[in-house]
Amino acid sequence: MREDAPVSRFPVPKLSEMPEDLRARIALVQEKAGFVPNIFLALAHRPDEFRAFMAYHDALMDRAGGLTKAEREMIVVATSAANDCLYCVVAHGAILRVRARDPLIADQVAINYAKADITPRQRAMLAFALKVATTSQTIDAADHAALAGHGFSPDDIWDIAAITALFALSNRLASVADLRPNAEFYAMGR
Repeated sequence: MREDAPVSRFPVPKLSEMPEDLRARIALVQEKAGFVPNIFLALAHRPDEFRAFMAYHDALMDRAGGLTKAEREMIVVATSAANDCLYCVVAHGAILRVRARDPLIADQVAINYAKADITPRQRAMLAFALKVATTSQTIDAADHAALAGHGFSPDDIWDIAAITALFALSNRLASVADLRPNAEFYAMGR
C-alpha cells in the first residue's frame, strides 16, 4: 500500500476543523487502536452522516444478544468480500482476528466461509448473511427456519440482516471513495 495514497477521493477535514464530538470519538478510537482508522476521517467531512452511521453501527455491533462480537465481525468480513470492499475486508478482518483470537479466521471467511474453520452454526449464519447481501428478495420462511434450527432467535436473525445491510452501505461508500485501509490493519491479530 502506497504511503502517499490519499485516504479518500473526497475531502478529508483536519482534526482541528471537525466538530468537537467527532474529535472526541476519533480520540477514543485512536487511544484504543493506536491509530485513526481512515473511515473516521473519510466520514468526518459529512458530520451528520458520521454521527448517524456510527450510532447505527454501535447499536448493531455493540449490543448484547445471541451473536458474539467475533460473529458480528464474521458477517462484515464475509459480506464485504462478496461486495469486493477492500477497506472493510481489511479493517474488519483485523478486528475479527483480534476478537476471535485467531490469526487465520479472517482470511478464511473472506475467501470461502464454507471451508473456514468455523462451526456449523456460524456457517449457517454466514450463508444467510450472504443471501441477504446478494439475493435478499429470495429470503423466505425456510431461511428463517434453518437459522432457528441452529439456535438463532428472531432478534439474532434481524441482527444478521441489519449488520449485512449497514455494511452494504459502508462497502459502497468505501468503494466510491476509494477508501484506503490503514497499513496498521494488515498486521493486527497475526
